[in-house]
Amino acid sequence: MKAYERLIRYAKIWTTSDEESGTVPSAQREFDLAHLLVEEMKELGIEGARVDDKCYVYGFIPATPGMEDAPVCGFIAHLDTAPDFKGKDVKPMIHENYDGGKVTLPGGIVLDPEVFPHLRELKGRTLITADGTTLLGADDKAGISEIMTAAEQLLHSDKPHGRIAIAFTPDEEIGSGAEDLDLEAFGADFAYTVDGGAENEIEYENFNAAAAAFKVAGRSVHPGDAKNKMINAGLVACEINRMLPEAETPSQTEGREGFFHLISISGNVESAEVSYIIRDHSAGGFEARLAALRMIEKRLNEKYGAGCVKLDIAQQYRNMLEKIEPCMYLIENVRTVMKNLGMEPCEPPVRGGTDGAQLSFRGLPCPNLGTGGYAFHGPYEHITVEGMEKVVQVLLGITEVVADMQVN
Repeated sequence: MKAYERLIRYAKIWTTSDEESGTVPSAQREFDLAHLLVEEMKELGIEGARVDDKCYVYGFIPATPGMEDAPVCGFIAHLDTAPDFKGKDVKPMIHENYDGGKVTLPGGIVLDPEVFPHLRELKGRTLITADGTTLLGADDKAGISEIMTAAEQLLHSDKPHGRIAIAFTPDEEIGSGAEDLDLEAFGADFAYTVDGGAENEIEYENFNAAAAAFKVAGRSVHPGDAKNKMINAGLVACEINRMLPEAETPSQTEGREGFFHLISISGNVESAEVSYIIRDHSAGGFEARLAALRMIEKRLNEKYGAGCVKLDIAQQYRNMLEKIEPCMYLIENVRTVMKNLGMEPCEPPVRGGTDGAQLSFRGLPCPNLGTGGYAFHGPYEHITVEGMEKVVQVLLGITEVVADMQVN
């Protein structure tokens, strides 16, 4: 089976994670894809295929004879799709011989090269989208499809390779996908998440990340007698947002520039809440952003009275660069593979995070590779058949390079 055929099959399975559930996995529907994958893994001959009670899927391909001492390389992708947009009832569409121009989807969404300039470079390829009413789910069902396809091809080849570890995780999109991965059971010396964008991407630098929530306690009195008495919690919530740098938002930043991203604002006179995610590649810049939030809390409590504003900060993940730098051979290996395939490696800083960031800090060095997909988390999501095939070749190339490595 080809990688794109697997994507079309997997995309139809609803696996949106639920950040409000408080369970692991966050949505029981993630098991639907997990169980399907376990059965498929068994059919392919992947050994040890199983899913645990937290919806983590494991399996491995044994080393070929004589390669038992080669390092164990792992490949990881995630089962869930983002809760940012509808992920149920996905209807994948194939657009053969894409002409590089606008694509109008049945749901009214238009893929426009003026908005997505890279579309022009995809001219002549076979484009895959949803119908414009849902996301596609290539993030990260494309990664799963590519790993499964590479595994199938490896099992049918006679090329020597070391042991290959495979895992598919739940809840990456809500920041908890790596927390319960059993590293001992996984058994890899290092791994690659397959969860990025263009097929030539190698990512090993990501945001430092936190979530922040301001809770505002107001004082509600009759508006006719409110002077010097009322504290309108809704207005204080608006004031909080005004105290942040106007230009430091996702829509106005790029590259390594960090941001404050307003996720939600709600409330009334009596109470209100403002939620953000905070991102910065620099550790110093990240701490400065958190300090700015704490200063807002302090100043508003001085202005309106102690306890009016309460700030909660939850650390999410850190920049994996410091953990990847001591083992840059992992990056050199991929550069070599891509160049051998006629690809020019692209190494952008990740404006987000992956399971690989958390796993790197848990002791498993884990850079991220592209899937060939674009415009994730919404109805504009798209990928190409040819890009997916390239990623499969990259994964197979990595197994060859790793087979030549000596055990440290």
